[in-house]
Amino acid sequence: MVRCFQHRLPTLLRSWRGCINYATAKQTWGWRLSLGLAVVPGAVMTIGAFLISDTPSSLVERGKIDQARKALQKIRGSSIDVEPELEELFKWTEISKAVQQEPFMTIFERQYRPHLVMAFSIPFFQQFTGINIVAFYSPNLFQSVGLGNNGALLSAVILGLVNLASILVSTAFVDRFGRRFLFITGGILLLVCLIAVSALLALATGVDGTKHMSKGNATLVLVLLCFYAAGFGWSWGPLTWLIPSEIFPLKIRTTGQSIAVGVQFIILFVLSQTFLTMLCHFKFGAFLFYAFWVAVMTLFIIFFLPETKGIALESMYIIWGKHWYWRRFVKVEVEKDNLP
Repeated sequence: MVRCFQHRLPTLLRSWRGCINYATAKQTWGWRLSLGLAVVPGAVMTIGAFLISDTPSSLVERGKIDQARKALQKIRGSSIDVEPELEELFKWTEISKAVQQEPFMTIFERQYRPHLVMAFSIPFFQQFTGINIVAFYSPNLFQSVGLGNNGALLSAVILGLVNLASILVSTAFVDRFGRRFLFITGGILLLVCLIAVSALLALATGVDGTKHMSKGNATLVLVLLCFYAAGFGWSWGPLTWLIPSEIFPLKIRTTGQSIAVGVQFIILFVLSQTFLTMLCHFKFGAFLFYAFWVAVMTLFIIFFLPETKGIALESMYIIWGKHWYWRRFVKVEVEKDNLP
């Protein structure tokens, strides 16, 4: 649950930056203040890094067994017997230390096919929701639909705050309703909002995008994008970071996480360089482009991502062995691990 919030700190930073930009927009020296105050969230993140507790598996790896036991009791509850889980952690830690094979090549083995697919597809799909593009270019976007300079900056702030609030919702409910539920409901909301924005832009500005949009329609675009940001904030925003941190076994954990982060930033770079050109040429069609990908990724979640709620890292292989598709890749390994 904590990871859902920790990994969305960029959203908080964007909201902070948007507030400063709006407050100093009319001052000639405003850009200096906006740039200088970036040190504040940076300092908060640095101090916060010292307050983040170690995970039980990390403590076991470093031989701090008593601290790992206390951490597990804090997570599971004082009334729960954590010794079996602690022994499992110790066993898998010893196995990971004994691994001699190069980890980067290990992830390409057949038994890790579902992990490899998720390492590429989850961050890839997150970027194709279009959220970072909307976040980067929201002032330009809102200005283009008639909200003006100050209105565009204020709208960007509102969008960021809505996104942040929805992340808190995800943090509160992710362990209650599960990852798939948040993914699917968020995906449906994203799809509806993107199609609605596209239809509204087509009707209000025309197919060629040359008609002037009324302030009422521009406000409606903002409302739809707020719902869109909320849908992203409780689904693909935090869960894109949470799922990879849960599914990779220790043997390929470092490699899998590296691939997931690398894919995310590569796709982000490509999309951020092409969005304005796409918006100019496709007009309302740019939002249909992202709506198509949201439909694809929602179907992907429905059919290919098993529920990981409440599953310990060391037992995660079980869900792949029971999955209708992935069991063909991991079935042999699961059977072998279950032998007495």
